[in-house]
Formats: sequence, structure tokens, C-alpha cells
Amino acid sequence: MTVSKEVALNRQSISQTVEKEQSRLFNFIRKRVKSTVDAEDILQDVFYQFVRVSEDVNVIEKASAWLFQVARNKITDLYRKKKSTSFTQLNSRNEGEEESLNFEDYIPDLKDLPDAILTREMVWEVLDEGLSEIPKEQREVFMMHEFDDLSFNEISELTGEQVNTLISRKRYAIVYLRKKLGDLYDEVIYK
Repeated sequence: MTVSKEVALNRQSISQTVEKEQSRLFNFIRKRVKSTVDAEDILQDVFYQFVRVSEDVNVIEKASAWLFQVARNKITDLYRKKKSTSFTQLNSRNEGEEESLNFEDYIPDLKDLPDAILTREMVWEVLDEGLSEIPKEQREVFMMHEFDDLSFNEISELTGEQVNTLISRKRYAIVYLRKKLGDLYDEVIYK
């Protein structure tokens, strides 16, 4: 096969993958970031990186999994850059309550070193697993507040629940997720 045929096949493969995964990947990203603009930027970055890498190695095995992993990494980077305080503060914290989840403590800023990539993957896996294990009401409040950046008043308007109920549900979610991530943190640090 000539070089031009290989390039043409590679471009066709890239186009098919982008076309196939674009909608699913955008929805995945949009659920995890607060604005459509941020989601579109991340999607563009992911596909740019995909095109760049696939030209170097011709074919990426399991392209879909690779795209979603890069998207997770980009989302993590976005939250790190914004230094969001949502994870570190509850809007209504009473004296004597435990501190909230400090998400940034679990994601070291090591750029794109292999250990950092593995750590990010592990954190997202544990976070996804933890979110799937908590009750639906807690998960929804947590995701709306943290990923969609809605206030408790906005969530209350959407769900019809009292603000105090929502704060309580989020607190239970944070306690559970902090434990899950704390276990991972201990495992990674002390191994």
C-alpha cells in the first residue's frame, strides 16, 4: 500500500470515529462541566489531540475509550485551572460540622506525567463508582451543584425540594465520596 493510500485510510478512519463519537462525547463532557462553551472547547481539544496522535501512530486501538479518557483529563484540568471552591465549601456550613470534600487534594498537579494520568484515571473511576453507589437523590444534588454549578436555590426550584434537604443530601454524598477518595489517596500514597 502506498503512503498516500495509508494517509487517506487514516483520515477516513479519523473522520468516521469523530462522526460516530461526537454526540456521545459532547453529552459526556456537558454533564460534567458547567457551561456549553467549556464543553465545546474540551470537545475540540479532545478531537485535536486525537487527530494529532493518530497521525503519529496511524491507529489508536479502542479509540472510543481513548477519547473518553482524554475528555476526563481535560475536564479535570478545567476544574483545576478554575480552582473551583464548590468542592471545598458548602453554602451552609454550621459550626462543628466536618469540612467538605477537597477534590483538588486528590488530583496532584503533575502535568501529563504517566503517574499523573494514572492518578486522574483512578480518581475519576472511584468518583464515578462512588456516585453510582449513593442514593439517586444525593447523586443528583451533588452533580447539579458541583458539575452543573447550580445553586441550592436553583436546584430547589427545579426539584421542588427544600434547600435544607438539598444541603443535607449533598453533605451525605460528600461524606461518602470523601471516604472513597480518601481510601484511594491512602492506597496511592502508602503503597
